[in-house]
Amino acid sequence: MSLGEAASPPFVSSAPDWRPIFGHDDPYDDQRDGIETAIETAADDGFLALEGACGTGKTMLALTAGIHLVRDPDSSFERVFVLTSVKQQLRQFEADIRTINGNLPDDWHPVSALTLVGKADVCPYNLAGAGGIDDTNVYERCEGLRERTRGLTDEATTAGSLAQQARSQQVGLGDSAGEASYLEAAGEPTPYPPEMPAAGDADVEFCPFYAGFLDDLPEDGDPIEAVPFDPTDRGLIETDDLVELSASRGSCPHSVMGALLPNVEILVGNYYHAFDPTTVEAFTGGLIDEETFVICDEAHMLEPRVRDLVGDSVSDRALADAAGELSRVIETVAAVEEAGQSAEHGPEARARAETVRQELNGTDVTLGELRDTRRLLGALGDRLDERVTASLDRRDPGWRQHLPDLDDDELPLRDPETPETDELTRWAEENGFDERLWVRAEAVCAAAATVLNTLDEDDKRRAAPAVGRTLARWRRCDHTDYFRAIDLERTWDDTRPAESWRRAYTASYTLHNCLPADEIGERLAAFGGGVLMSATLEPLDVFAEVTGLRHLEREADRPVVERTYGLEFPEANRASFAVDAPKFTYENRGDPGDETPTRQAHARAIRQVAAAPGNVLVCLPSYREAEWAASVLSALDKEVLVDEATDDVATERLKQSFFEGEPKVLVTSLRGTLTEGVDYRGDRLSAAIVCGVPIINTASPQTRAVRTAYDRAFGDGFKYALSVPAVRKARQAVGRVIRGPDECGVRVLCDERYARESWDSVRDLLGEAEREEFQPVGSDMLDFALEQFWDDAA
Repeated sequence: MSLGEAASPPFVSSAPDWRPIFGHDDPYDDQRDGIETAIETAADDGFLALEGACGTGKTMLALTAGIHLVRDPDSSFERVFVLTSVKQQLRQFEADIRTINGNLPDDWHPVSALTLVGKADVCPYNLAGAGGIDDTNVYERCEGLRERTRGLTDEATTAGSLAQQARSQQVGLGDSAGEASYLEAAGEPTPYPPEMPAAGDADVEFCPFYAGFLDDLPEDGDPIEAVPFDPTDRGLIETDDLVELSASRGSCPHSVMGALLPNVEILVGNYYHAFDPTTVEAFTGGLIDEETFVICDEAHMLEPRVRDLVGDSVSDRALADAAGELSRVIETVAAVEEAGQSAEHGPEARARAETVRQELNGTDVTLGELRDTRRLLGALGDRLDERVTASLDRRDPGWRQHLPDLDDDELPLRDPETPETDELTRWAEENGFDERLWVRAEAVCAAAATVLNTLDEDDKRRAAPAVGRTLARWRRCDHTDYFRAIDLERTWDDTRPAESWRRAYTASYTLHNCLPADEIGERLAAFGGGVLMSATLEPLDVFAEVTGLRHLEREADRPVVERTYGLEFPEANRASFAVDAPKFTYENRGDPGDETPTRQAHARAIRQVAAAPGNVLVCLPSYREAEWAASVLSALDKEVLVDEATDDVATERLKQSFFEGEPKVLVTSLRGTLTEGVDYRGDRLSAAIVCGVPIINTASPQTRAVRTAYDRAFGDGFKYALSVPAVRKARQAVGRVIRGPDECGVRVLCDERYARESWDSVRDLLGEAEREEFQPVGSDMLDFALEQFWDDAA
C-alpha cells in the first residue's frame, strides 16, 4: 500500500469532491471545466489535450484532477507523474503543491510529493566539493563506488561495519589533534569524514552513504523501510530536504529518493524521466504504468524534445573506447592460449583467462564474435576519419590552417528527401560487415562489459554496451522515418594532433528519429491517462497527430478530449496587433546592414513598441537579427539590453538586470531561453513584439529529412514540421505579457503572414481565440493604435 493510500482519509468520488483539494477559494469557470473534464477522461483511460492561455491556472487544474483520482478509493490511480521541460514551471508545480497542502481540511494528511533530481544534485561529496568528486565525474565515481561497496559487503564485511568504519575514520581529521572533522551537506553535519573512506588491506574506497543505505535496507522487505525519516506528513520533499534528512543520518540521498519513488502521491520531473530510454530503464520504469496519471506540461515541446531523446549516436571516441574494451577481453584469453601453460603466464594470468572463459560460457557470445565486432568498430572509426577528412578537403582545402574557425556541421549519409539505404550501411555490406554482425554487436558488447566488470572494479563507465546498442539500432531502423548522418560538434582538444580534425571536432554517427509520434504514443499509452497542456498547443489536430494521441484514439480506443481556454482577464487591459509588414525572411530583408523596405518597416515597428511605458521584450528569429534590432534602438530613451548565445549564468544576470531599476528594452532571439517559461508577472513586462515567423533553417539535412517524413505521414511536412512549431514559439513570446487580471500590456506579431490570408499565411495556426484578438493593422497605423491604447490605459 502506498503512503498516499495509507495517509488519506475516506474520500468520495462524486464530481464536487475535488474542491477540498483545489488550493484557492474559487476556480475560474475554465478551471472548473478543465478539472472535471480531466477526471472524467482519465476515468475512461483517456487524455485531455488542453491549451490554456497564461493565467488559466493550468498547473492547479491538472494537480487537482490528478490528486482527486489518486485519493479516490474507487479509482485505480496510485500516483501523479508531472513532466515539464522548463525549470520555472517545475518550481510552479512545487509552489502549487505547497498551496494545496496549506489549504487542505484540517483532518486531511498532506499530499506527499517529491522532486526528482540527478546524482550531481544530491551527492554529499559533490555538493561539498570533497572526496575527489565534482560535476565532471560524479556519475562515474558514484557507480564505481557503489559497485565497490556492494562488492565489499558480498565478500568481506557488512554494510553496517563499513558505515561504522567511516565514522571511526573521522578522528584526527579536524583542525587539532583528536578533533573529528565532519563532511557537511545542505548545511548539516554528516556522520562521515570529508575524505572518501577506505576498507580492507588493499584500502578499497567505498561510499559510506551508500553503505548506510544498504545497512538500513531490509533483506526481503520494502525499500521504503530504508528511508531514515518519516515522509508521511512532510508534504513536498524538496532537494535540500532530501539531502539534509538523508545525509545527516548517514544514508545516500539518491538511493533514498529511489526508495521513495513508488511511495509518494506526486512525482515532479522532466521529460527525461519518461522518454529517455536510459533514464527509464535505470530509474523510473516501474512508475510508468496504468496506475499513474501523467501531467505533461509545456507539451508543445514534447515532440521536438522527445525526437532528440529517442535518436541515437556513437562518437569516434566511443568507437575507439569500445574497441579497446573488447581488446582487453580478447587479449586476456588469447595471450594465455597462444603461450599454452608456459611459465611466461603465471597463475594470476591464467586465472583471469579462466574468468573470461567462464563469463563468456554464460552467454551465447564467442571469442570469434568478439574479434569480428572489434574489427567492425575499428573499420567504422577509420571510415569516419576518411569521410570527415574528405568532406573538409572538398569544402575548404586549407581547413587545417584555421581549425579554431570551424563551425558545427552535418554530413548526410543519404539524400534527406529520398528515403533509401544510407552510404555507411552500403559500404559495410560491400566490405563484408553484414547485418547479423551489426545486430549481434549489442549482445557482444554487453558481454564484454560484463567480463570487464568481473575482472576489475575501476570507476570508468563502459563504452561498449551503448556502442553495441547503437549499431544494432542502426541496422534495425527503417530509412523512411530515420535519417542517418555524421554530426560534427565543435569542441577543442589540445591532446589531438595539431592538424587533425579531432582537435576541433567530436564526430558522431547519428541516427535521427524524424517522426517520433510512435515512440511518444507508445510511452503515453503505458500511463493510465492524464493531461497534456500548454499555452500554445493549437492547432490541436496537428498536436494530436505528431504526439501519437490520435493513433491511440483510433487504434487503442483511448479517448482524447480537446479543450482550448482563452484569456479570462479584462480585454480593456490588453491590445493585440498582427502588423501587415513585409515578410521578415532573408530573401526580403537581406543582410543586417542593408536598408531594405522590409528592414525599414520592422525597425519602425520595433521603435514604436519599444517606446511603451515600461519594460519591453523584442524578439527576432536569431541572435544576429537581435543585434540588428538593438542597433535600430540606439536613439531610444531607455537602456537596451541584448541577449546573446551564452551560458545560463549570464542569461540569468541579464534577466535580473531587465527586471530591476528603470524601464528597459530586452532584445533576444526566439531560439533563446528568455521567451518561454520565464515569469514576467506584474510590472516586469508591458509589451512584446515578435518580428517574423521563426522557422528554423530549412536547408539543413536533418530539417529536410524531417520535413520529408512528415510529408509522407501527414501530407504537409512544411506545416507540421516547420510552421506550427515556429508559430508556437512566437505565441509563447507574446504570451509573456499578460499573466494576471490586473496586468496591462501590448502584444504585437509583426509580419504579413500573421495578418493576411495567403498561400504562406500562418494566421490559421494561431487558434480561434487569438485570431479574434490579433486584429490586422497596417504598418503605417501601428503607431496610432499603440498611442490610443496607452492613452486609454492611463
